[in-house]
Amino acid sequence: MITLNQVEAMIKSELPDALVQVQDLGGGDHLQAIVVSAEFEGKTLVKQHQMVYKAVKEAMATEAIHALALKTYTPQEWQKNSEVA
Repeated sequence: MITLNQVEAMIKSELPDALVQVQDLGGGDHLQAIVVSAEFEGKTLVKQHQMVYKAVKEAMATEAIHALALKTYTPQEWQKNSEVA
């Protein structure tokens, strides 16, 4: 079974500047990740998600991660989101 810290490390290996929060949604293989990175600037939401999925591709291929829900933000979007909350 994969740990939340391992998933975080995988994402940070592709996006070194990222703030990453990973949560288990059940069973250890259904996860949610919030990823904040300047690398997302100017990219569509689909492209942002593709960047994260690339980082965890191997874990998903071996079914260590069965499902991964993503929320991706640029630092500016994250700051705005944090101010609203």
